[in-house]
Amino acid sequence: MTATRLLIIKLGDTLPHMRSAKGDFEDWIAYGLRASGKALDIEVCDPRQGDVLPPARASTQQSSPLAGVVVSGSHAMVTDREGWSEHTACWLRDAVGAGLPVLGICYGHQLLAHAMGGTVEDHPDGLEVGTTDVWLTHEGEDDPLFSALPSHWPAHVAHKQSVTELPAGAVHLAHNRFEAHHAFRVGNCAWGVQFHPEFDIDASRAYIEHLSGGLAKQGASIHALNEGVQPTPAAASLLSRFAHLVCGANPRAHVD
Repeated sequence: MTATRLLIIKLGDTLPHMRSAKGDFEDWIAYGLRASGKALDIEVCDPRQGDVLPPARASTQQSSPLAGVVVSGSHAMVTDREGWSEHTACWLRDAVGAGLPVLGICYGHQLLAHAMGGTVEDHPDGLEVGTTDVWLTHEGEDDPLFSALPSHWPAHVAHKQSVTELPAGAVHLAHNRFEAHHAFRVGNCAWGVQFHPEFDIDASRAYIEHLSGGLAKQGASIHALNEGVQPTPAAASLLSRFAHLVCGANPRAHVD
């Protein structure tokens, strides 16, 4: 059986103690993708370190073209317009134009929106961290990646910036009371999610602790945030569903 070639674009590193104990963002993403049970050939490319992104468009010279790409989160800010970030944004525009399936997570979600003409800014209410409920829009209920999810589900979050304006023609898929654009799709198969499907309980609590100073200034209860952390199976399922989708399988089995 020929493995399906997937790319993880690594744009950041998790907290040092988490990386030592449980691996980094790309490891968590790969674990979620492999939960699909599909034969996957997963590559990791880090443009921050000078890694060259592979061609987004298939050519006759490629024996095994990319089938899809996941763009990781980062502690960086899209609005800083770092050279590696803007270069990746150009690559993402080409990928969307080529019809390559894309899943952007947190920073990757924001960078995809920026690449396609949307607006990214600091959220006016500051940080969203911990586990929160996310709600599907009517369009989300019909989306090929999201349609089998329940109408609302818990998800892990850790962000300061947000997509404040979607790209022209983007489809709004999910939201909550804090974040207007928790998920969107641009084109037929490029998705952005502000929440973290790759996070587990340990990761969520680690970011609550890491960002506790800013959260306290917002008047948030650190104890309440920690008490509210819970498993997020529906959100986590999006990674395996994305793998099913890029492998040409039907990802629409329902998740409770």
